[in-house]
Amino acid sequence: MSFKYLQTIPTADEIKRDLPLPPECATIKKIRDEEIKSAISGAIDRFLIIVGPCSAHDENAMCDYVNRLARLDEQVRDKLILIPRIYTNKPRTTGEGYKGMAHQPDPLKKPDVAEGIRAIRRMHIRALSESHLSPADEMLYPENYPYLEDILSYVTVGARSVENQHHRLTISGIDVPAGMKNPTSGDYEVMLNSVQAAQLPHIFIYRGSEVSTTGNPYSHCILRGAVNHYGQCIPNYHYEDLVNCTERYSKRSLINPAIIVDTNHANSNKKFNEQPRIALEVMESRRNSAVLKKTVRGLMIESFIAEGSQKPGQGEYGMSITDPCLGWKDTEKLVLKLAGMA
Repeated sequence: MSFKYLQTIPTADEIKRDLPLPPECATIKKIRDEEIKSAISGAIDRFLIIVGPCSAHDENAMCDYVNRLARLDEQVRDKLILIPRIYTNKPRTTGEGYKGMAHQPDPLKKPDVAEGIRAIRRMHIRALSESHLSPADEMLYPENYPYLEDILSYVTVGARSVENQHHRLTISGIDVPAGMKNPTSGDYEVMLNSVQAAQLPHIFIYRGSEVSTTGNPYSHCILRGAVNHYGQCIPNYHYEDLVNCTERYSKRSLINPAIIVDTNHANSNKKFNEQPRIALEVMESRRNSAVLKKTVRGLMIESFIAEGSQKPGQGEYGMSITDPCLGWKDTEKLVLKLAGMA
């Protein structure tokens, strides 16, 4: 074997002991969890906006961004629920490139997973403490979830992970809403299989133990577009796509059928400035269909302080070092428009 064991990673209990969540933050999260669940189920008529950078690489800029969201939240909270997208793991199609703060807390230094876990927990706690907005993160590595389970109010499973058995079963044991993206192929059935698996109870091996789960009734679909065998992006946010997904939901015995539309990735053909147009089209589709108004429960938007992207070390404050993002001014303008249409 070519594995070289570099260091022992602290347990979740050890990390939580060293970096405890303040009691007031735990209270905020509990309230927010119930609000987001109610929005997913349709029990309340508030639309979800999961918004933030492609990946969080700078604690100060990330917390600055989330505090801006908190001020914006004061204007739209009767119509929207803003969920900061604080993504600390970055999937890489070829395995090359920056893999996120959990892997590499300083993008200009070598990877250090033990320090990365501490760094992401510190950042998440600070963002929640300052903004009172509990965040979302992607479950790229299921075994890492316990390090943030007391902070996150929303979890996503990405297009490259959604067929993975371990991801599906782990989601069945968490108690917050979880969005399952369609795979890069665009196959709706794969996505719905994942939702169904996550909603069922299971017994399996997790973190060295045999565990049982009760199922997660708030697992749901995220449409992020597809890529065909020619490498061309195929969107799935149009009216007909949303109807198709809704009809496929109705053929299964799934709880709380809900759709979130990812406005970037293959839906935008990776053109970040197309996101406002896509978001507004989705809202028009909801306006024109009582069924879609019920099933389309939110949007996912990639946004940061400065628009576009840069290479690590370039030094532009609040600009993504992975996929390009919408800038703050355009984000603020879009969120206010969405509140008016929700």
